[in-house]
Amino acid sequence: MRYVALASDYDGTLALDGQVDEPTIFALQRLRASGRRLILVSGRELEDLLRVFPQITLCDLAVLENGALLYHPASRKAQPLGPPPPAAFIAALQARGVTPLSVGRVIVATWHPNETVVLEVIRELGLELQVIFNKGAVMVLPPGINKASGLVAALRELSISPHNVVAVGDAENDHALLQLCECAVAVANALPSVKTAVDWVTQGDHGAGVRELIDRLIATDLRDLEPRLTRHHILLGEREDGTPVQLPPYGVNVLLAGPSGSGKSTVATGILERLIAQGYQICGIDPEGDYEHFAGAIVLGDRHRAPSVEEVLEVLARPDQNVVVNLLGLPLEDRPAYFNALLARLMELRTHTGRPHWIVADETHHLLPPNWAPATGMLPQDLQGLLMITVHPNQIAPAVLTTVDLVLAIGADPGATLQQFGATVGQPLPPFADHAGNALDAIAWWQRREPPFRLRVAPPAAERQRHRRKYAEGELGPDKSFYFRGPEDRLNLRAQNLQLFMQLAEGVDDATWQYHLRRGDYARWFRESIGDAELAAVAERVAAQAELPTEESRAAIRRAIEERYTRPA
Repeated sequence: MRYVALASDYDGTLALDGQVDEPTIFALQRLRASGRRLILVSGRELEDLLRVFPQITLCDLAVLENGALLYHPASRKAQPLGPPPPAAFIAALQARGVTPLSVGRVIVATWHPNETVVLEVIRELGLELQVIFNKGAVMVLPPGINKASGLVAALRELSISPHNVVAVGDAENDHALLQLCECAVAVANALPSVKTAVDWVTQGDHGAGVRELIDRLIATDLRDLEPRLTRHHILLGEREDGTPVQLPPYGVNVLLAGPSGSGKSTVATGILERLIAQGYQICGIDPEGDYEHFAGAIVLGDRHRAPSVEEVLEVLARPDQNVVVNLLGLPLEDRPAYFNALLARLMELRTHTGRPHWIVADETHHLLPPNWAPATGMLPQDLQGLLMITVHPNQIAPAVLTTVDLVLAIGADPGATLQQFGATVGQPLPPFADHAGNALDAIAWWQRREPPFRLRVAPPAAERQRHRRKYAEGELGPDKSFYFRGPEDRLNLRAQNLQLFMQLAEGVDDATWQYHLRRGDYARWFRESIGDAELAAVAERVAAQAELPTEESRAAIRRAIEERYTRPA
């Protein structure tokens, strides 16, 4: 199950004129019966909501006061998520005759056109408060509190990742909520600005739209909406023409293969860094200790002992924690059984929580050998979000290899690696242009979509930092250096890195600087030798401003270089 929870707005979404009709109540009951959680996210105050929605016990949690109050229906516990409103603020609004005026545990609410008076009072008293609009409602809250921050608190209580939540809403104050969740839905009566920002708009309005969403969620787990969720895709690298190649974070398996020393760990580290940066949870199995210093995860086990399965699950209980399982302390012959036991528990965890989002099996041929038999009740086709890393594709269980969607072959002879994979799964290898590879080149094959193509893999952070140092301070060859020559070739000043380029740029005369700027020489060097298309675009924009004084054009390009290469991160 991918979506284990529904986060729904109340007014204008679940409710019409403040009431939830009986068919929608039945739909909420079906949602709960499917094993999913229900979280209500509303701008209403608690007492008001209890009066109009007695079925609140259908909800696991309710986020009220536009994110400022967390309510537990089972225990009737109300937990403020911010400080109470300042008494002086309330008194000033009352003194100015602001009506209606509602004061909650944290929120202060009124209606248009009182926002003018509200803003004046905030300014006069010097208060640090924010104003949020919801159609005609005017809500005043402490800074940083909104529906998204409230939902984060609720999800923390339930140990659910936002990547396993679908949200539905209709108005301005729902934007933060919708943006936080993996899938965003608007009911048909939503504001136009909300409809343009979501992944799907229901045909039905209000409760009918929510029922439509629940029926689709139970029937398909919203699999048919996956092509629309490209905003979550992970960068893999670029094609030869510079087109980015993205990895869907759900529903695909990847095989990363190549000989020892070809850079598999470098490529894998970059992929894992970007998955973790977007909040996806990773469980990595590391038979050889290659990831014992990986910064984005808690490493369990060492060369003396392997962690228990329970230790791994304890780390994964929190959605914001990732784990690397070091198996150096486990004999080689015991690793397949260990992995089989762990995999069964990970799949069980996924059934209830949708996590971990990715399972990484380094040295996969040690963990899933050709004679691998899945645990009881688990089928190879159930495996998704699996990154397999290996030297020997033909030594992995064929039943698992047939689930691979993307092959990344690296090293000096990627064609041989692809041939080995294709022969194992019975898939003929289409013709492609082979190459002599290095650690950041690969041949990528979406085997069910298109023939193999060359891919320049996006490097991990450490590799990017090394490249930044190289271009900022290193020694580029004569063919990659920049030469200040001027309009009459009177000069021949070589800049073999960006720091020297900036020093020379400050010293050359205005005519020389402008000559190279107008010819596009700086942009060309940044793009072709430095490999930085964004820096090249800055230079092109500066060159296009013909009226810009020489010193200002120098300063603009210098700032762009400093921000990208020479200032601390």
